[in-house]
Amino acid sequence: MKTLSVIGCGKLARTLGCLWSQQGLFRLGDLLNRSEESGRQAADFLGAGRVVSSFADLQPADIFLIATVDDAIVSCCNDLAASGILRPGNVVFHCSGLAPSTLLESAVREGAAVASVHPVKSFADPAKAVETFAGTFCALEGDPGALNLLQSAFEAIGGRCFSIDPAQKSLYHAGMVVISNYLTTLLETGGQIFERVGLPRTEAFKVMEPIVKGVVENVFTLGTTQSLTGPFSRGDVETIRHHLVALAKEDPLLDETYRQLGRATLALSRQQGTASSTQLRQLAQTLESHTP
Repeated sequence: MKTLSVIGCGKLARTLGCLWSQQGLFRLGDLLNRSEESGRQAADFLGAGRVVSSFADLQPADIFLIATVDDAIVSCCNDLAASGILRPGNVVFHCSGLAPSTLLESAVREGAAVASVHPVKSFADPAKAVETFAGTFCALEGDPGALNLLQSAFEAIGGRCFSIDPAQKSLYHAGMVVISNYLTTLLETGGQIFERVGLPRTEAFKVMEPIVKGVVENVFTLGTTQSLTGPFSRGDVETIRHHLVALAKEDPLLDETYRQLGRATLALSRQQGTASSTQLRQLAQTLESHTP
């Protein structure tokens, strides 16, 4: 059985380590975290692994996962390469959605095969992520030798792997931020508007929940164009004007957020074809106009 050591054993690494250990795919080796205490917590969660405090303490392993924050990947890989424990045939990989595997070049110089595998999933709660990982899409790129091993390992725990061009990782990751972080921000913005109407926050989100779930279901069933409803779909210019007047009086940031999202929504409305060309032109002008 191949040995897996982990540098940066946070929520993602704990999830993967637990799943691979349960499946008997890899034997957990060393766990190197920023502090020994966090390393012990990771070992307790995993029920395996040797906690170490420095790169000098690392022992040889077959596979090394660098699961640190993006800004620390290169320095950690350099420290790993400088430790002298890498051997030809070792696999070194990270799980960043932004960074390409080419950042691991210092490991390549030591004979290791490198790769990047980005699971498209939230790992906020590792215990829950272990239970729900099956079906997770995973974006892969890197050396063929590393990918052969890693694709099999991720598929064995339910991953649905697909290839990605490393030169497009920044654009790919931007899309992920839009659908995850920005969706969260959008829901927060809606909640703030409802609160200003007088709804308590908890009640506001209860009101939001069914319509949000309905929209998401429609989008993945019908597509975005056919799922668009409301004033932008109908070309209801006066409704949009009323919204902008109310938002401008309440909060300039909410007003600008509405306008920016409205400009993007106009493109969907044009594709849908329900609103007339005149209405679409008036909507565009309204979004650009100064609200008194």
